Amino acid sequence: MNKTRHIVLINPNTSTATTAMMTDIARQALPDHVSIAGMTARTGVPMILDEMQLAAAAAGVIEMGLAASPVAHGIIVSAFGDPGVEQLRRLLDIPVIGICEASMIEAATGGRRFGIATVTPQLVQSFSSKAEALGLGHLFAGTRLTDGDLRIVMSDAAELRDRLAIAVEQLFKHDGAEAVIIGGGPLGEAAIQLRQCFAAPVIAPIDAAARFMTRQMEKVRSSIETHQV
Repeated sequence: MNKTRHIVLINPNTSTATTAMMTDIARQALPDHVSIAGMTARTGVPMILDEMQLAAAAAGVIEMGLAASPVAHGIIVSAFGDPGVEQLRRLLDIPVIGICEASMIEAATGGRRFGIATVTPQLVQSFSSKAEALGLGHLFAGTRLTDGDLRIVMSDAAELRDRLAIAVEQLFKHDGAEAVIIGGGPLGEAAIQLRQCFAAPVIAPIDAAARFMTRQMEKVRSSIETHQV
């Protein structure tokens, strides 16, 4: 019988509403024996929009991760640039997963070409760099952005979904993508909705991270049991 496991989802943004939304999405993708709780950054911005904010968020992620580690069997960092993930991974002996890396790995399954649909133009270069760092640069079809004023788009869930859908369609039709990631933790609800709108795979990064974490924790459990035999 599986023993209970506990995951902490770290939101590097300061929005508690976003933390609750992302934690709920992850919970639905986890098996029954895995619980999850969210943590929200105490300082920073409500939504990371550029590489300077992304870099600044890393310190808070590390602080939250270290605080959570005594009660966690795994940590998900739920900002699409994966701030602080590599540093935290070096400090802890439990799995640490970023939603960007998890979604790229899932999107590239079987050698699929993949792209990203998102709302943050100043983070586009970081997405390309992440794909290269994961050894997936040759499969990366690029990023398509939503049109319109970001504040207006993000304030209207239906508008956000519809504009992201246009970007997804462009990636499939014009860029050769075989799977598309919805790039952003705060875009989690739109990502879930858009999965139902296309025949080709649309990857919701929070879901992908929850599945990836489940596999990683199972590997850790199996390794421990093997050494105990």
